Amino acid sequence: MSQILPHRPRRLRRTDALRQLVTENRLSSSDLIYPVFLLPGSGQRQAVSSMPGVERLSLDLLFEQAERCLKLQVPVMALFPVIEAEKKTEDGREATNPDGLVPTAVQALKARFPELALLTDVALDPFTTHGQDGVINDQGYVLNDETVSMLEQQALVQAQAGVDIVAPSDMMDGRIGAIRHALEHKGLIHTSIMAYSAKYASGFYGPFRDAVGSGGNLGKGNKKTYQMNPANSDEALLEVGLDLEEGADMVMVKPGMPYLDILWRVKEHFGRPTFAYQVSGEYAMLKAAALNGWLDEKSVVLESLLAFKRAGADGVLTYFALDVAQWLREG
Repeated sequence: MSQILPHRPRRLRRTDALRQLVTENRLSSSDLIYPVFLLPGSGQRQAVSSMPGVERLSLDLLFEQAERCLKLQVPVMALFPVIEAEKKTEDGREATNPDGLVPTAVQALKARFPELALLTDVALDPFTTHGQDGVINDQGYVLNDETVSMLEQQALVQAQAGVDIVAPSDMMDGRIGAIRHALEHKGLIHTSIMAYSAKYASGFYGPFRDAVGSGGNLGKGNKKTYQMNPANSDEALLEVGLDLEEGADMVMVKPGMPYLDILWRVKEHFGRPTFAYQVSGEYAMLKAAALNGWLDEKSVVLESLLAFKRAGADGVLTYFALDVAQWLREG
């Protein structure tokens, strides 16, 4: 005999139609940003060994990825350059070259796919011989204000090439205000800034550093003097607040899954467009487990992205973006 219960939550889980009716958070292709690794030259394709299924591509092959983004309604592609060793210097000066790899790619992509939004990384680590995100002194310490001056120039070059979103990922103090002022001064009022505001000194970035070629330059060094301490939460609110005051349009929490509490706090406190980055280490873990048959890839990837949405993310940068968009299309 059944009990008489006033509440039976399972009633709303009984059929797929009912589950869909009361779904609190939904994932769509418009929530996704697709990060890609850009090689110089043409006809170039290199697998990233620590990120199975991810490749470094030259611009001509990247056009195919741009077309797929548009077809699958992924609105933004994020460009991360792989810079030739001979162009790397201690100060990362190549980052400010208007004829460099990134500005050239932006111009070509926007000419061919004007409706696809592009995001570019504003940081010096792909361009430096030491793998740090800034200009260093004789002791190897990253100098804040000297680095900000370089970042201003880098962001201007990218904006003048036609990029939609510049995304400073360096964690230097005051760089958002400096970049916003520089953009306004040059009349580039439509260029958005997505600030990596709460970027932690995480061990989950290893495969990315392999992909862009900065890991070997960094060696046994670390970025703890400018990226955030993983033990800190209140500090994230300070960093986000400063970036918003300085002119950021959007903010980001990075890494993603290990920092859902930070994502939640940022969105609840500020209520501004907030993004998360499902970083290379997160991708590598899920992909490796799936390839070994330990997890179902589609199931866990979709679940992980829903977790970002549930925690407050307006969107997610993920290397799974095109796969996810295809899965969502297939229902």
